[in-house]
Amino acid sequence: MPARAATVGRHFTVDGACFVGYFLRITRYHQSNPLHPVTHGVIFLKERVLLTGITGYIGQHCAAELLRQGFEVVGTIRSRSKADVTTAALAKVTSTDHLTFAEADLLSDSGWNEAMKGCTFVMHVASPFAIAEPKDENELIAPAVEGTKRVIAAAQRVAVKRLVLTSSIVAVTAGKETGKYGPDSWSDVNAKIGSYSKSKTLAERAAWKAAEGGTMELVVINPGAVFGPSLGANLEGQSVAMMTDMIAGKVPMIPDVAMGMIDVRDVARLHVKALTAPGVAGKRFIAASAVPVEMASMASVLKSAGYSKVPSRRAPSFLLRFMGLFDREARGMAPFLGKKASYDNRATFELLDWKPTPIEVSFKEMAQELSA
Repeated sequence: MPARAATVGRHFTVDGACFVGYFLRITRYHQSNPLHPVTHGVIFLKERVLLTGITGYIGQHCAAELLRQGFEVVGTIRSRSKADVTTAALAKVTSTDHLTFAEADLLSDSGWNEAMKGCTFVMHVASPFAIAEPKDENELIAPAVEGTKRVIAAAQRVAVKRLVLTSSIVAVTAGKETGKYGPDSWSDVNAKIGSYSKSKTLAERAAWKAAEGGTMELVVINPGAVFGPSLGANLEGQSVAMMTDMIAGKVPMIPDVAMGMIDVRDVARLHVKALTAPGVAGKRFIAASAVPVEMASMASVLKSAGYSKVPSRRAPSFLLRFMGLFDREARGMAPFLGKKASYDNRATFELLDWKPTPIEVSFKEMAQELSA
């Protein structure tokens, strides 16, 4: 009689003589990846996840966390030339045996159906970003909204179980006065909130609308200002640009800006948790400190850590608003001046088991990397 076949994960069947060699190979993999589940001699690979934005700051951390927890990861890239660099960055912190890439662009329908094949989950992290206010707001809004709709439509076509979307707290409180806001709050797109805030708000609105009435579950993570070390991707974001300039002595005074903040590694862990956590489908999760952290506090931490070029004087808000008439970066900051929104993030702790990294640690580790 032929030897009984052993089923391995959801993709592999190993017969008789092949099994011993295969088992030794997969056991060596498991020993170097202890989170990869092996039960009663049957090896189960976790589900496949399509991840957009894998070459970016947050996306690379999401990929690393997925791989550590035993998921298969398909990262979408616009060009194959980015695959080797991304793999090398991730290989420094985890095994990349179950990492593959697919070419797909948020601005094109091409490649998405093929990329989604076999995926149980989708993590849509990619979104256009610009520090400076663009001349035409649609430079940010159109790709953010259309890209989100394109990813969701492709996921629905292949019956993806759940999609986790990266939004932002700027989709929660932009255009709002100082106060406390929760997951049911939405930014006012009719106010002067800036193109980036508007793009994130409209993209998230489009996601909820696209998911209405379908079988695919949608979960949204709304991070605050994200800090912490990169795995190799270019650091991006207004908060990152501010820190870079501060430690280099390019910022003479500190703006009156305060925001909810979070470590990039926490953002990644929350995204991965949201893929499978019960009771989270159809919900938004604020991933930011409940109390806004002032840029002056960040400056104080950095000065105490030895970054002597960091300023201590505060910039008058009226001056920055005036500069915004001529400078597009100052104009992009203007909507945040003087606002101190706090957040109801209780659901993030309760349903996603968030254990925040102290933001002071995030500041110091990012500054160390930026100044290296």
